[in-house]
Amino acid sequence: MIKLEYIWLGGNQPQELRSKTRVVSDFTDKAPEWGFDGSSTEQAAGDNSDLVLNPVRTYPNPLEEDSYLVMCEVLEVDGTPHTTNHRSKLESQMKNNDEKPWFGFEQEYTLFNGDVPLGWEVGEPAPQGDYYCGRNIGEELARKHMDMCINTELGITGINAEVMLGQWEYQIFGKDPLQVSDDLWIARWLLEKLAADRGLTVSLHPKPIEGDWNG
Repeated sequence: MIKLEYIWLGGNQPQELRSKTRVVSDFTDKAPEWGFDGSSTEQAAGDNSDLVLNPVRTYPNPLEEDSYLVMCEVLEVDGTPHTTNHRSKLESQMKNNDEKPWFGFEQEYTLFNGDVPLGWEVGEPAPQGDYYCGRNIGEELARKHMDMCINTELGITGINAEVMLGQWEYQIFGKDPLQVSDDLWIARWLLEKLAADRGLTVSLHPKPIEGDWNG
């Protein structure tokens, strides 16, 4: 049996990651469409809540054997893109664009232990200076995440410790704007799972704590 982890973006602002698992007896390279209750993800009214998950890219799942991560876009039941489906807008723009842009994302994130960043549990740490590309906390998780992104065949190009204690960054690059965007969301999903396994949460805010931080 094969497990397909369908991943999509919900309707909150900022958009959040959602996922559900489908078990199939056989799988080659194309996952079937699936559905979900949009009223539970802020994407539909309760009396008319059916929405469609349309698979757009599939990755090997580094968290489980015999499993794949299926990135999906959200469609209405008539096949038209949902209003929260910004990926379809990007795809339409690229079809009408003769240029071939390259994209790179620097994703900063901070690991939180409860209500405070990792390493802040005993009080506010020393000011910035040692942390950026230096002595920081959370390196084991950051490197594990990098390895998972490599094994998932994402376009990760590097990682580094950031300016605040408990803060890190990874870089995603791609020549295809759709793929690099998909890769970024899958990398975020993997990071959330890794952190949850360690009793931590992830903030993508570049400056989640006020202070004298560079950048």
